Amino acid sequence: MWYEPIFKDRTIAGRELAAALGEFANRDDVVVLALPRGGVPVAHEVAEELRAPLDVFIVRKLGVPGQEELAFGAIATGGVTVLNDSVLRALNMPDELLKKVVQREQIELKRREEIYREGRAPIDLNGKTVIVIDDGLATGATMSAAVKALQELGPQMIVVAVPVASQSACDELDSQTKVRSICLATPEPFYGVGMWYRDFSQTTDTEVQELLSASRKRTAGKYNKAGAN
Repeated sequence: MWYEPIFKDRTIAGRELAAALGEFANRDDVVVLALPRGGVPVAHEVAEELRAPLDVFIVRKLGVPGQEELAFGAIATGGVTVLNDSVLRALNMPDELLKKVVQREQIELKRREEIYREGRAPIDLNGKTVIVIDDGLATGATMSAAVKALQELGPQMIVVAVPVASQSACDELDSQTKVRSICLATPEPFYGVGMWYRDFSQTTDTEVQELLSASRKRTAGKYNKAGAN
């Protein structure tokens, strides 16, 4: 079936997304979070336009051994662990096996934290309006896990903002308490996120580091106020 990509690349998508988020510009209570790696170039453009601090929010889904696509929870930046009690009850997973999965994903999360944050503490999100960004949503499972984890950190409001998504993913996020979704495009049939970008090349760790560094230099004052190191 023929289709036409909507965005040239993640940078252009971020600029278009920023235009839809103008109400959040120049506010001291706003923090922009990116889901790495693909969400970082998009979020960088948004943070630049809104003049808001940018940080990463790393989420690792906890997959059932042998059925990794089935998640029984997630861990995220800030030491947050969210478990799906209904899945755990249905599987009757031994505690020892659960702990092994959590420990394995904690190692990977820590590795990514060290690479991207370079020793700096996460921005304090308590009482803030948090705009969490990815380059797109297909099922929305990872973003839903991120939202659940973010809710444990006390934000006043969570805004999920993406350039492109399936309508079902946006609807699911909108149904959650204190969550608002902004999806620029919801093409149907959806196919997949990459189909709607002309350039959907992989974002590298180096690119993530460079974009975060540039944003930190611009918003050093806000980071200090937020209590980051």
